Amino acid sequence: MVLRARDVMTERVVTVWADAPLARAQERMAESRYSALPVVDRRFSLVGIISLVDVLRHRGDPEATVGDAMTEQVVTMLPTTNVSIIAHRMRVYGELRLVPVVDRGVLVGVITRSDLLRHRLAGGLLRRTARRFGGAGLIGPLPEAMMPRGAGRVGGRPLASLRVADVMTDGGLVAIPPTLALDEAAEVLLSYRFTAVPVVDDRDRLLGILSEADLMHGSLDGGRRIRARTVDNVMTRDVEGVHPDDPLTDAEQLLSERGFRVVPVVDSDDVLVGVLSRSDLL
Repeated sequence: MVLRARDVMTERVVTVWADAPLARAQERMAESRYSALPVVDRRFSLVGIISLVDVLRHRGDPEATVGDAMTEQVVTMLPTTNVSIIAHRMRVYGELRLVPVVDRGVLVGVITRSDLLRHRLAGGLLRRTARRFGGAGLIGPLPEAMMPRGAGRVGGRPLASLRVADVMTDGGLVAIPPTLALDEAAEVLLSYRFTAVPVVDDRDRLLGILSEADLMHGSLDGGRRIRARTVDNVMTRDVEGVHPDDPLTDAEQLLSERGFRVVPVVDSDDVLVGVLSRSDLL
């Protein structure tokens, strides 16, 4: 059976108008926990895409609208497009996480990497994963602790005075071991709605990062499975991390200017002590 875009796409789409204030896009992404939103006009025709990194790059302008910050050149697909073609495009364009599905100019759905990963999983693996590793502290609960630690206490302090520790997520951290099966790792990303998760050894020392992009490259090949079976085979090893005492402005460059979505925070022994995401910066 050939899968089409309409078979896996998300039809209930969170969107924003181009003439809306940029803050509105930020609110909608925070509410839905999405990192990008389609931008539409009053006829629901697609006019662009707005991402968290777009918001970060324009947040210094209080008058900015979604249209000022959005990306207008968008890769779109038809409802009848073969899913293997969509997966290939997402692998080729590493930053591409969301593909709008358009029918005669009208937005009818979106396909994310999560949609593709979710479709290929048989399900039921997360419970086994949590039982196996939860006691070792590598996978925590789904807590309020995933909210930014500094959300309630940074207040009006200027950005230049802030350190990574002021806003990083350091409670209820979720990390995985390198021996975890790829299907189980995908379940972790999907269940927690993460785009990436740190990989650590049995002493919580950082070994790498596993992202949705790694799973797309390492476990899908035109809809077929390849030989890679564990996280160790496909994770990104050359990871740039930051330290808790680093200036937040330095970390922001990694996330906004260099396009990183998540940066691990490690101590002097390379032990994972937190993560810093674009959402934490906002």
